[in-house]
Order: sequence, then structure tokens, then C-alpha cells
Amino acid sequence: MPTEISVKICGLTAPEHVRDAADAGARYLGFNFFARSPRYVSPEQAATLVQSVPIGVAKVALVVNAPDEFLDKITASAPFDMLQLHGGESAERVSEIKARYGLPVMKVIGVADAEDLAAIDLYNDVADQILIDAKPPKNAVLPGGNGLAFDWRLLAGRKYWRKPWMLAGGLKPENVAEAIRTTGARQVDVASGVESEPGVKDSALIRAFIDATR
Repeated sequence: MPTEISVKICGLTAPEHVRDAADAGARYLGFNFFARSPRYVSPEQAATLVQSVPIGVAKVALVVNAPDEFLDKITASAPFDMLQLHGGESAERVSEIKARYGLPVMKVIGVADAEDLAAIDLYNDVADQILIDAKPPKNAVLPGGNGLAFDWRLLAGRKYWRKPWMLAGGLKPENVAEAIRTTGARQVDVASGVESEPGVKDSALIRAFIDATR
């Protein structure tokens, strides 16, 4: 029997989409605290949104190079289960955040070519999970959620990473099964691929995406 794929739906902004994602079988729900993102939510908004998250589904706070003051506010606003670091945080900074907040940390690594994979080794000892995303183009406003994919063949056959890892970058209902087959990923993350327009989730696309992973 094949192993079930764990799905993260990221950038949720509406209670109905939080409920729909959980009902469809998502294992992780992501809330974006990067102000320039169309998926941004404030700590106050997030506090309301997480009330719709059922027990057993992980609530993930996405931040980009966030200072302690902002992380203090986020973690005080709602009972998050994980912090997703989507900026240029160093391995030392990852360790600091883990120690300060006592939460698992997922570090995002942007990939465009094989050389970028070396960064994963830098975080294996400090991060609890690794999210491998497409590296944003130069001068991009967003560090992720750009709807871009990278060459999945770069990950084919790589079994040596010590921590659980998740695949992101340009995934959508039409290509996620192929991405899983090519990379061997057991966890996948999607934001723009289940939206009707930037920042607006589509419940039918969420369900189609999760169904496609099966």
C-alpha cells in the first residue's frame, strides 16, 4: 500500500478555506505573515482563522527574516505548531528561534540548480523540517508563492537528507502527481496553485490538489 502524501495548504486567509482544506485532508495549514504577500494576514486575523483548525492539523506561521519582536507577537496571538522561516535566516538564527519559542522550525531552501542543494546540509542539524522551493527570480517581491517550479529531476533519487522535507514551487492539481513520482517527495506544499486569483483560495482546487496526491 503506497505511503500517504502529507499536504500543506499555505497562505490561507478565509475561515471557509481553512475548514475546506482541513476537511479535504490537509496535514498542515500555513498562515503568511509577510506583509508584501497577497496572502498576508495580521496576527489578529490569524488568531481568528486558527479557531477553525481541527485538532491534529498543524498550524504553521510563515515569516521572512522576522525579528524577535514580531515573532513574539505572532506566537502570542495563536497556538501555532510550527514556524516556517522563508527568508535568509542563518543556521544560527534558526537555532536561536527554536530555543526562544520552543516550536519546531521548517527552513525554506530556494533551488534553481544543483549547487543550491548544498544549502540543505547547512540546516539539517538545526531545522526540524526542510521545505525545498523554487528560488525566486532576481528582484522578485515575494520569496515564494510565485507559481514557479524548478527542475524536479534535481531531487530524483536523493534519500540522504536526515530531516523530513517538503516539496514546493509551482505545484498544482495538474502536476503534483508527476512531481511526487519524480522527486520521491512524501510531503508537498501549495499556495498559488490552488487559487482563483492571487491570495484567494479556491475550495474546489484545494480538494482537487489533495485528491491528486493520492
